[in-house]
Amino acid sequence: MPLIPEEPQIHESAQGPRTAPTPRPVPGPRPAAPSRPGRPGPLRPAPPVQRTPRDVAAAKPGPPGPAASAAPAANPQIQLIPASAEGAIDAADEAVDLLLESGRAPGDVLVITTGRPHPWAEHELSFGDASYWAQHDAGDDVFYTDAAVASRAASRPVVVVAVNGGPDTAAAVVLPLAHARAGALLIVCGDPQQINSVLGTGV
Repeated sequence: MPLIPEEPQIHESAQGPRTAPTPRPVPGPRPAAPSRPGRPGPLRPAPPVQRTPRDVAAAKPGPPGPAASAAPAANPQIQLIPASAEGAIDAADEAVDLLLESGRAPGDVLVITTGRPHPWAEHELSFGDASYWAQHDAGDDVFYTDAAVASRAASRPVVVVAVNGGPDTAAAVVLPLAHARAGALLIVCGDPQQINSVLGTGV
């Protein structure tokens, strides 16, 4: 008879430590999610920049003869990927990867930087200007250029702009140019406030 009350006391003391460790592993995986800022954005929802009255107005001057051949689609879709100046090239590279994975041909894509040239452009320019522009003219691969010479680049269906610094005027010059060169889609990676102010007044 005295054995019966002692048994529950043993079970209660054994249960105490078991409940403590279980809640701890739950929060672990959650911090990993914010480490990929750019991935979901580029090809999914179009941002509020997409249709502004000035975009529509800009489409109308296009039809006179030679201008129409320079810009096949007068009003490309605009998508914005928020990024710092330091992270803009990485965000642009990610956008290009997603475009290629979704079936875009490499020759459909032009990438323009406002600050330092993309590492690919720096590498190719080391072989000389003629070789660099010959690759542009071949039109069979993604072509990377920068603000200083972007006006030489021909139109392509998709233009990706990395707003990665440069002079204060660089974005104001490059974004309208990129808009004119983009046949179907313009993707801009950079500071949303700066991009919206330029696209709202300059395009």
